Amino acid sequence: MTTIADFTVATNTGDQLDLKEKLGKVLLVVNTASKCGFTPQYDGLEELFQDYKDKGFEVLAFPCNQFGNQEPGDADEIAEFCKVNFGLTFPLMAKVDVNGDDASPLFDWMKGEKPGLMGSRAIKWNFTKFLIDREGNVVKRYGPADAPKTIAKDIEKLL
Repeated sequence: MTTIADFTVATNTGDQLDLKEKLGKVLLVVNTASKCGFTPQYDGLEELFQDYKDKGFEVLAFPCNQFGNQEPGDADEIAEFCKVNFGLTFPLMAKVDVNGDDASPLFDWMKGEKPGLMGSRAIKWNFTKFLIDREGNVVKRYGPADAPKTIAKDIEKLL
């Protein structure tokens, strides 16, 4: 059975991150954008990270420019924006596609594990979130309008 441990992703610094290293942690994987109406969710994501990081929780943010050209910057510009405007301390990954032929294999797998409304595999917009348990399984998918604070109870159950 496939788990998140079967994937390697690029960080925003260009390093490779073997997600096997994340087994034993509860993860929230999010496709993000700097110029989106949902961008203020970075505050809520950082708050979740701060509240639960000592219990084994992490947020993995994957910038994506597939929705309305809302993440046009390069890795350095994205990191600077997130640090200056939101004080982010959780890991930023390299920019990815989440839909289409060039979609990240990680996102293809998560979409298959937890399809969206009416069984749709496509991600509809920025700030779609996937909750991953300590064993690396996708537990739940949240839409862009789901505020991070509403996910806290689900995170607590897994911690």
